[in-house]
Order: sequence, then C-alpha cells, then structure tokens
Amino acid sequence: MSNLMSMKKTFRPYQPNQQYLLPPSLRDWLPDDHPVHFINEVVDGFDLSAIYDDYRERRGQPPYDPRMMVKILIYAMTKGIHSSRKIERALYEDIGLRYLSADQQPDHWTISDFRRRHLKALGDLLVQTVQMAQRAGLIRLNHVAIDGTKIKANASKHSAMSYARMEKEEKRLREEVQRLLERMERNDQKEDELYGDSNGYSLPKHLATAQGRLEAIAKAKAELEAEAREKAERKQAERKEKAEKQGKTHKPRKDPKNAKPKARDQRNFTDADSRIMRNSDKAFIQGYNAQAAVDAQTQIIVAADLTNQAGDCPHLQSQVEQVKRNTGQKPKEVSADAGYYSDDNVQYLMGQGIIALIPPDKVKHSEWRNPNPPRGRMPKNMTVKDLIRRMLRTRRGRKRYKLRQTSIEPTFGNIKEQIGLRQFLLRGLSKVRPYWRFTCAVHNILKLFRAGVRLTPALGTR
Repeated sequence: MSNLMSMKKTFRPYQPNQQYLLPPSLRDWLPDDHPVHFINEVVDGFDLSAIYDDYRERRGQPPYDPRMMVKILIYAMTKGIHSSRKIERALYEDIGLRYLSADQQPDHWTISDFRRRHLKALGDLLVQTVQMAQRAGLIRLNHVAIDGTKIKANASKHSAMSYARMEKEEKRLREEVQRLLERMERNDQKEDELYGDSNGYSLPKHLATAQGRLEAIAKAKAELEAEAREKAERKQAERKEKAEKQGKTHKPRKDPKNAKPKARDQRNFTDADSRIMRNSDKAFIQGYNAQAAVDAQTQIIVAADLTNQAGDCPHLQSQVEQVKRNTGQKPKEVSADAGYYSDDNVQYLMGQGIIALIPPDKVKHSEWRNPNPPRGRMPKNMTVKDLIRRMLRTRRGRKRYKLRQTSIEPTFGNIKEQIGLRQFLLRGLSKVRPYWRFTCAVHNILKLFRAGVRLTPALGTR
C-alpha cells in the first residue's frame, strides 16, 4: 500500500496561461457535426439584399456585416437566448457565437437596433427556409396541421382596462383635474405652498399624474371606439355582399358611425396591441395568438402568422393561402381542432380540392377508442357537420387526424422549450409578428440540420 502511495503520478499537461505560437482556429474548437457550421452555411445562402439595401450612409464607423449579425441572432435563439444584453455577454463566453462573429463583439445596443431595424426582413426569412426545405425534399404537403398557441406579451394583464371602466375612470379623473385646477386658482397667491421647490410654470406632480392618466385613458377609449366603427362597417359590407349574392336587397340595421365598443372590450396601457386571451392551461394571459401550419411528415413550418385576435377560426383560410404562396402547391389534407370549424372554412377547403379534417365538436378520448367505425353507404342529404363527423369516425379519418399530435404540438413544444419563446420582449403587433415568423424560420433551420440535410449550391436561396 505504501509503495502504491509513493508511486509518481503523471497527468496531462495543464497550462491555462500558455500562449499559442500560431493563431488558433475557432472552427477547430467545435466538432464537424456542430449546428454552428450548418447555420453559418445556411445564412451564407440566404438572400439578404433587403437588409443590405437598407445601408446607404457612408459617414461614421462602418457597420457590422449583416451576415454576421443574422448568424448570431439565429444561433443565440437556438440556445434560447433572446435578450440583446445576454447575447452580448455570450459573444465573449460562447465558442459558437465567437466563431460566427469572427471574434467580434457588438454591444447590446447594436444588436437591439439591428434586430429592430430589420425585423420585417428577418421575419421574411421564413419563406426562404421553406423553399430550402422544399428543394431538400422535406415538403410533402400530404397532410398539413394548423394550430395556434398563445404567447405572453411584454405587458401585464393588470395594466388593462375595460371600456366601461374607462368611462367611469375618465369621468372621475376629469372631476379630479377640475378640483385641482380650482384649488390652484384659489391659491394663486401661495405659490411656494402649492408648487414646493418647482417653478410656477410646471404642473404639480399630483395634477400632472392625473392629467397624464386622463390623456392615456382618452387615447385608449378613442382607439376602442374607432375599432368598433371599423368592425361595424366591415360587418355591414359583408351582409351587403351576402344579400347581393342571394339576390336580396340589403337594409342597413344601424349606422356604423354610431357603433360603440362593448362594455367588456379592453385595452392594455403597456402594449396596446395585445389582448387578454385564454391559453391551453385555461388561464387568462395578456398576449398574442401565434398561428402556424406544419407539414406533418417533417415538422417543417410552411406558414406562420400572429394576430391579436383570440379566436382561431378566422385564421384558417389565410394560413392555407400562405402555404400556397410559400410552396406553390396546395396541401392534400388539412387538419385543425374544433376551434377552426365553420361551414365556410370546410366549404373553402373542399372548393380547393383539399380534404378537411376539422371536427365540429371537441373530440373526446373515448371516441378515438371507439372500435365500431361507421359502415355502409353514406346517408343522403347529410349536412356539412354530419359529413365531417362521419369521416372522422372512420378508421382512416381517425388515423389521419391523429397526425396533429406528432406534428404541430411537438413544434410548439420545441419553440417554447428549446428556443425559449414563452414571452415576447418586444411590444406592438408590428414588432412581435415578424419576430414570431423569424422564430419559425429558426425552427425550420434546426429541422433541416437534424434531418441531415447537406447544403449544396442547389439548396441555396440565391
């Protein structure tokens, strides 16, 4: 035992302060199958002219190369990093980011400004990833699953106010402001007591606060009223069009200019575009409705959009139209849950020659285990709803509809868990919509990488 203890032990050399005789290559520090190499090649194949053409200023320091900025944004997102400050820190600590940036470290302001400035172009990269997947043979369109998921906005639901409460609060604040103004008039000779250390030309803090809240409420109230008028005008136009198709005379019910918001209609003061919605956990959040259409065989997102409309039904037709634009083809089958059902949606799909797998009712688990599917000839004079119900009770219908469970649901899981998008950092529909589409593009890049796609000039987007 003592002889073993006295034996000299040898270890591998460890000299952390050793300087290199030749400059190291960061590429050699990462294995050949690391996703960072794939991202590097994918972005080099992207058409980034929309970003490059936006740079015309020649004064000052030259900007960072947009290719490099896009690469680090994509790779950071695959690591679940969305904050520009965290990306800045990772540019020093993460070897993958140091490699993609060629060991350059733009600060968080530069990263944030680049992302904000080119959000639309970044969102449009989704189409290029779809085209790349199509050339790689990963777009089949035998079955496309459509669904929506609610994502939290960068705002609290407690900072929202209903139209009814706005009216009450506006009245209360106007009375409060009037009382304060009358008090100022009565105490005009006591400026020191009234204004404290401020001068006589600025409003007291309590009056400025009340006035500011009153202006914010009035603005939100006006926006809700404008929305109500627009909605009434749109519905009236739809009723008129429907009546004309049926050869009837349209009689307007009310003047849309007099339309008022519902008492429960709300507006958020932090992110006015966001809405209170119920998510899959039945909890109410302040957020947005993110839509996606997925090729069921490969989990490639072939269409994506985001709105502040909580209901899913109005989004189905626009998603299918986007699939056709992005791929140049029509899907053979489209599945969606009961929230997307309407006679118009089913007839739209049937008119396109697309098989519609959209249950009119929520499908119970016991129904999937039903061993007695319908047989025999289809009854005559079946309604559209009965036709869909019967089709989904057949063995083939159940088998095809179940493809949703292995396509769209894992896709949302990947976006929320690995990519880490559970809440937006940006505010406003014009910003979060392209950011969602950019996130879907990153998802597609990861799918291409995991499918073992090897990039060649034929798969590039240029």
